Amino acid sequence: MCGIIAAIAQRDIVEILLEGLRRLEYRGYDSAGLTVINESGHAIRLRRLGKVQKLVEAVEHLSLVGGTGIAHTRWATHGQPSEVNAHPHISKHIIIAHNGIIENHASLRVKLIEHGYEFVSETDSEVVAHLIHWEQQMQGGTLSEVVLRVIPQLQGAYGIVVMDSRDPSVLLAIRLGSPLVIGQGIRENFIASDELALLPVTRRFIYLEEGDIAEVRRGHIKILNQNGKPVQRFGIKSNVQYDANDKGHYSHYMHKEIYEQPIAIKNTLTGRLKQDKINLSELGDNFKMLLNQVEHIQIIACGTSYNSGMVSRYWFESLANMPCDVEIASEYRYRKPAVRRNSLFIVLSQSGETADTLEALRLSKKLDYLGSLAICNVESSSLVRESDLALMTKAGIEIGVASTKAFTAQLTVLLMLVVKLARLHGMAAITEYKIVQILKKLPTRIEQILTQEKTIQKLAEGFYDKNHAFFLGRGDQYPIAMEGALKLKEISYIHAEAYAAGELKHGPLALIDENIPVIVIAPNNQLLEKLKSNIEEVRTRGGLLYIFTDKDAGFKANEKIKIISLPYVEELIAPIFYILPLQLLSYHVGLIKGTNVDQPRNLAKSVTVE
Repeated sequence: MCGIIAAIAQRDIVEILLEGLRRLEYRGYDSAGLTVINESGHAIRLRRLGKVQKLVEAVEHLSLVGGTGIAHTRWATHGQPSEVNAHPHISKHIIIAHNGIIENHASLRVKLIEHGYEFVSETDSEVVAHLIHWEQQMQGGTLSEVVLRVIPQLQGAYGIVVMDSRDPSVLLAIRLGSPLVIGQGIRENFIASDELALLPVTRRFIYLEEGDIAEVRRGHIKILNQNGKPVQRFGIKSNVQYDANDKGHYSHYMHKEIYEQPIAIKNTLTGRLKQDKINLSELGDNFKMLLNQVEHIQIIACGTSYNSGMVSRYWFESLANMPCDVEIASEYRYRKPAVRRNSLFIVLSQSGETADTLEALRLSKKLDYLGSLAICNVESSSLVRESDLALMTKAGIEIGVASTKAFTAQLTVLLMLVVKLARLHGMAAITEYKIVQILKKLPTRIEQILTQEKTIQKLAEGFYDKNHAFFLGRGDQYPIAMEGALKLKEISYIHAEAYAAGELKHGPLALIDENIPVIVIAPNNQLLEKLKSNIEEVRTRGGLLYIFTDKDAGFKANEKIKIISLPYVEELIAPIFYILPLQLLSYHVGLIKGTNVDQPRNLAKSVTVE
């Protein structure tokens, strides 16, 4: 991984490729490269370690012109970040860029070395270039015919674009487990791993399905399945709005996206609160019949989406009296799950391309679930297309690698889904009415908490020399503690762990001392008194406490206890409310630590490998 863009046109495509790479920078990467076939039929390759700008500067020193080319930003999986490991990779006249992982690359490498191939990189991707070249030399045929012979030899997940410098009239795209989209132009066409890369040149897209192989020419696109049979994929017009440089008056996308949460939640609620009821009619008439059968909820997700699923478990069980299990996708897909009776399978993902979550969804189709429902932020994503039903979060494009507004939008959608399910299973109409009124106030509640930024910014100064932190919460705030810890470690590189506060005495107290800040989420709810006992356990052992709490919760500050008094919020939406100060804390600690808050090291926005 991470980002691919390719073009075939009658005009020079170098700047198109570079702009596409700029638009893919948000995904996270460590190096960038491009290869263009010039008018003499020579493939010219440039690669640079670090930012796309370094590649841009290298291109400026050359008279690089061509009508067919591939560009790539790499997030290392095999081989350290380096120029020699950057894509595209070349074998004689075969050029490839690859997202994903070739699991059997080691055995293929041995085989290809025996055939006389020399490897210059440590990557799994280079084997693909050599293997295509070998098959072409041995048996001949068109590029598509060669690739059809190569695919059965590859194990893993991949999105690959192939180019032959001897025939620049065609690009080949292969999708198996890693997304690729074709952008349609007039006498020119494009390929990318993300439609955002292609918005300057087209609004018409064809989304490749699993196993598709596409021959892309200037005036023609032919798509085959894995068996080499022609298949039809219809083009879709995209209305996505995205400016890669539009941070407004904010210094970072993360900061901007934290402040976009009130409007993101408004958009999420729009059309779904009607006549003081939850309206999910977008799911169709059969959805109500499906929900009437549901007796169990199975949620699958990764990372931040997993944390939102954990919050929703408390809602499903307390509001809908519905048992709910939440599992990490990478674990679920490699065990033999026992499916509960009349279980609804829910998958959560911001990008909709998370490899483990997609594979878990595909596994669920072989099991005895009532159906699948995706909650996602990208309507054109694989997860949405492959699920039986989908609810869009409508948070807008999220550029920062560390998710913020997508998380709160997911929680908002999940809460509406819970209420809909609860109503069908006996919740009183007056309860639904009260929850709708609370949801209507949610954007305002979020705006109120954002006014606390100066206080949190000052608080962050105490973390400049810290290397470890604890986050504590109880009930539905425990997953918020998990998300807060995740944000801090992602953005500031501080080692942060979250615990259910009642678990302190079962081991973690051994680590408490004056050097480890302990962040406590303490809303004024029925668990507050229990939580105060846990806070006392930390205080008596010399711990440094930062307590985020309701202004009327009765805490008193001293030298070792910092109190962050927050405005009133209804208990039901407190999880959505209390994550915001933790997002702001992580952001400001990251600034103090001097990290790249938008593109943290070693991380990628869309995790398309397992």
